[in-house]
Amino acid sequence: MDDIAVIEDPAAAEISLDPIRSRLLAELAEPGSATTLAGKIGLPRQKVNYHLRTLEQHGLVHLVEERRKGNVTERLMQATAASYVISPSALPTVAPDPSRAPDRLSARWLLALAARLVRDVGTLITGATTARQRVATYALDGEIRFATPADRAAFAEELTATITSLIARHHSDTGRKHRLVLAVHPALDSAAGQEK
Repeated sequence: MDDIAVIEDPAAAEISLDPIRSRLLAELAEPGSATTLAGKIGLPRQKVNYHLRTLEQHGLVHLVEERRKGNVTERLMQATAASYVISPSALPTVAPDPSRAPDRLSARWLLALAARLVRDVGTLITGATTARQRVATYALDGEIRFATPADRAAFAEELTATITSLIARHHSDTGRKHRLVLAVHPALDSAAGQEK
């Protein structure tokens, strides 16, 4: 089971958003059968089996084992990942495009950049998984507090100058191209979903 998988197919995205199927995906972090899942989520086994088959058809769960119990074959299923992210490529005609309105100070532009990041890295992960390779990436995550808006503006200016200098020093016209996305936004209190 992968830690995280990116859903790029529109049909798979649609079926994963169904509340019952979403709950089944969560329950299937550990292998389970329609019978065991039916008791956990309070639905008839046949209905759970229908949802499992739909999830299986879209590659969100896979068969782990089949067990014979009397006249019935019990199928043990497991989610293909512990977590899922839906790529903007699942909605290509309305996917955000950062080139439409580039504005370093716009929260909507930041969101468009983040959407492109999910789409691009998702595509890289899919290709690397097929090729049984790893994707060479680097990420940095942290928090900083600014005493005033002026301090935040000064930080952004210094950060821009430093990163621009670093890019100029390491850029080459040959080799593999990499994308750098750097974002600063108000942090949310994860418990309440409020700004800190």
